[in-house]
Amino acid sequence: MSDPVSSFDLTLEQLAGYEFKVGWDKPWAELKTDEPPPLGKDAGPGPSRMLAVAIANCLASSLLFCLSRKGEKVEGLTARVHVEIVRNAERRLRVGKVDVTLKAPLERDSKALLECIDTFEDFCTITESVRAGVQVNVNVEAVG
Repeated sequence: MSDPVSSFDLTLEQLAGYEFKVGWDKPWAELKTDEPPPLGKDAGPGPSRMLAVAIANCLASSLLFCLSRKGEKVEGLTARVHVEIVRNAERRLRVGKVDVTLKAPLERDSKALLECIDTFEDFCTITESVRAGVQVNVNVEAVG
């Protein structure tokens, strides 16, 4: 990998059980996350849903950017995401597949859409990072 272009920091603070509050690095609305039952109470989106949103949002934004660069003013682009959770060989849950359907309010033979279909995914930071595998470093510290 190359040198970082930017960085950001977030925090998660446990509220109760598996429910966490996200501390943003910007003054955004509070977000609570939680695991579905039987672990949590489903009080907010869990990690799998957050990953799905990140992938779909990035793909939609990349397509929108490409279309706008080609002179298309797009309003009403939508993304639908289907996620399959599977068990690996060790019986641990994993995101097995993410299917994203983008619906652009354009004609099927739109020149801009046909040109973007071949390239827009390459510019999606999240999707291409997930596909390639992201380095994740973990450090556990005791504070007591």
